Amino acid sequence: MADESSLRERLIDVGVDLVLQEGSASVGLREIARRAGVSHGAPRRYFPTHRALLSAIARRGFEDLGARFEVAVAGAASATPRGRLEALARAYVAYALERRGMFELMFRHDLLDSAPEASDQPRLRESTLPLFGQITDLVARCRSERDAAERDGASHGAVAPLPAVAAAALWANLHGIAQLWAWGSLQLAVNEAELGNGAAGGHVDGDGQRDRLIAAVLDAHLGPVTA
Repeated sequence: MADESSLRERLIDVGVDLVLQEGSASVGLREIARRAGVSHGAPRRYFPTHRALLSAIARRGFEDLGARFEVAVAGAASATPRGRLEALARAYVAYALERRGMFELMFRHDLLDSAPEASDQPRLRESTLPLFGQITDLVARCRSERDAAERDGASHGAVAPLPAVAAAALWANLHGIAQLWAWGSLQLAVNEAELGNGAAGGHVDGDGQRDRLIAAVLDAHLGPVTA
């Protein structure tokens, strides 16, 4: 039984490597079998369909992203909720750019909405819920702090969206930054002098440019940071 489990994990390992090196279009049961050194029919004992195989690989991606979220939050443990949220946002965009093939695979609708590989496993889309939950929780905390700071001020009249709605919009913005940056579209759309130069005229590298965009997204959804 241990050998069976080990082979299944090895097949997924090979699939992950293929996605990272060549993109998800290169992933097939026969190619994975060849690279794993097993018969062509062996993967079908664990993955009856190509979609089941891709879902298992994508699940690894969510596990990896979740681990990066943990590291980001731990590194910003002493920061404000806003600071921790910014750390998560940076980790998300960085992952998307470093692991483009996996990132695209993870959010394929046909995989997210497909039936689980086995009856005792959740749908792939449920792998996104803990990550989204962290973002929603931090948005709510940011809101709470801001409300406390403005408690003695006049009401602005506008009703803020629920934290989950604001978190979904923020997530969509981060996803868009990642995709548009990877395509080079943001760099074309935004004047480099506006995106890349510091206040003192110094050049800001790609990481710094993306950090500015992330900060702008947080300002748009949570309001600017006030002293």
